[in-house]
Amino acid sequence: MPTTPRFSVIVPVFNRPLEIEALLTSLLHQTVADFEVIVVEDGSTDTCAAVCAQFQDRLKIVYHYKPNSGPGPSRNVGFRLAKGEFLVVFDSDCQLPPHYFEAVEKSLEANAWDAWGGPDRGHPSFTPIQQAMAYTMSSVFTTGGIRGNKKHAGWFQPRSFNMGLHRRVFEKTGGFQFDRYAEDIEFSIRMRRAGFRVGLIADAFVYHQRRENLRQFWKQVANFGRGRVLVGRKFPGEIKWVHGFPSLFLLGLLALPVVLILLPGLGWAGLLALAGYLLLLGIDCLRVTGSWWVALLAIPAGFVQLTGYGYGFLRAWWR
Repeated sequence: MPTTPRFSVIVPVFNRPLEIEALLTSLLHQTVADFEVIVVEDGSTDTCAAVCAQFQDRLKIVYHYKPNSGPGPSRNVGFRLAKGEFLVVFDSDCQLPPHYFEAVEKSLEANAWDAWGGPDRGHPSFTPIQQAMAYTMSSVFTTGGIRGNKKHAGWFQPRSFNMGLHRRVFEKTGGFQFDRYAEDIEFSIRMRRAGFRVGLIADAFVYHQRRENLRQFWKQVANFGRGRVLVGRKFPGEIKWVHGFPSLFLLGLLALPVVLILLPGLGWAGLLALAGYLLLLGIDCLRVTGSWWVALLAIPAGFVQLTGYGYGFLRAWWR
């Protein structure tokens, strides 16, 4: 009789075979290897079937193709195919350090979590702009530390790039309900409201490669802003002041030329504050990454992140 794996890794993918190859390669090097892998191809035209076949003799891997419906429903398909006790979700653009499941096991033994999440970070092998985007997405100066780089920032909400849950959580909640745009936040809120114990495992981080350029990054974070409003519509009270900061940042930028004309003293003070903020962002990135080039790129990356998120948030709120 086949043994039941401890963990089932579920990865939805859409037209990203090279990313899947990097993720599967990182899974080969885990110090705890009691897991299966389920790759759910979400209606891709550039599929990863051939890539998955290359790992068949080295990983317990299942490849499943389905029509496109978005990452949320695709993860639910993976949950239903899974055999493991715990269901672990990663995005296709993530890679794992060798100790990931070892860190999860230690935390489960100590805390008996029903569900968990972990931080994301950049990797030296990523391009400089990808490292800069990874920094801004986890920096306290841009996201307020709500994505897992603090032990506790409000109530921790696992994100779908790095989320695990016991099978009973899926059975009680039904999994993801949004097809895309903040589907992980919506799911995390329902976990909490159902009474499950959800925690942050700081040592169970992933390397998150993200987009290839700032244009793609802007589109991605705009969708994040849109998703936050959708969550707020379903769960009034779940939008906090920190979620409105990028919108205030964007509105301030749009108002700055008028303020410079009508109130030049206040306008120049605003410009100095903006320059100081961006300089602080670059200095902190240098401290974290040790790279001057990544630190310089973090300034436009942070600018794009805040304006993109703010635009998506305001547009969805207005509609």
